Amino acid sequence: MNRTQEIFKVTIVGSVVNVLLLVLKFVAGVLGHSSAMIADAVHSLSDFLTDIVVLVFVKISGRPKDKSHEYGHGKYETLALTIIGLMLVVVALGIICDGVLKIDDFLEGKPLEAPGMLALWAAIISILLKEAVYRYSIIKARKLQSQALEANAWHHRSDALSSIGTLIGIGGAILLGHKWVILDPIASVVVGVFIGKVAFDLLKDGFGDLTDKALPESVEQEILQIVSEVKNVGNPHNLKTRRIGNHYAIELHIKMDGDITLRKAHDKATEIENLLRSKYGKETHVGVHVEPFEQI
Repeated sequence: MNRTQEIFKVTIVGSVVNVLLLVLKFVAGVLGHSSAMIADAVHSLSDFLTDIVVLVFVKISGRPKDKSHEYGHGKYETLALTIIGLMLVVVALGIICDGVLKIDDFLEGKPLEAPGMLALWAAIISILLKEAVYRYSIIKARKLQSQALEANAWHHRSDALSSIGTLIGIGGAILLGHKWVILDPIASVVVGVFIGKVAFDLLKDGFGDLTDKALPESVEQEILQIVSEVKNVGNPHNLKTRRIGNHYAIELHIKMDGDITLRKAHDKATEIENLLRSKYGKETHVGVHVEPFEQI
């Protein structure tokens, strides 16, 4: 099974769980009179939609290089990450607004229905299932080095954690009596804020890669260290790095004896390229420019 097929398999597993939880939460939220559970159901709906995004864009990102995409299609996976982040922003804002309106109604004296036990059990089931899917997805994402799959895994984790907030709100509203039913919409607002934080983190990474943000300083220093240890090569400089989907792109200049043959200079540059690809993956894009030591 190749990388794309593995990602599809993991995503389909998550999709099945999301559909089951989507139905369960909406039914439990409506019948159990819980705005927090309905907010959680909307979160599960966004999970399902992001599964579709992952399936579509990972399929595209797995295509080989062509004349119009000479660096491959890896950026489509980053685009999927960004779309997931944007969808989460919309979900977060909708949940927060709905919760704030219900809190305002309660403070103005309008009655709120207390959530029922059905909503409480739905929250418990959601926490257990989504945490299991998160752990399965994150292990596969790191093994396959997939940005989109890792983003989707954290989406599963955000749903599990938001369900904990939902559980606290619903449980408090049930156990503490009618005066505390406000805990239910408060829990939905907390869920919305948490989702917003996850969305911000995903968008930060997505926009960074789409705008060719450099790799972390620690990675760049590691690259320079690897090159500087190559025999007869000096002063690695003018390093430029970025991500292309789940792959790295690295360009740098090196200095060598100006009297060696072109063949030897070429072989040394190829040696550096192979070292970097063995460290960061065979799909790493590497460009090495050779300069003579005496060049200023």
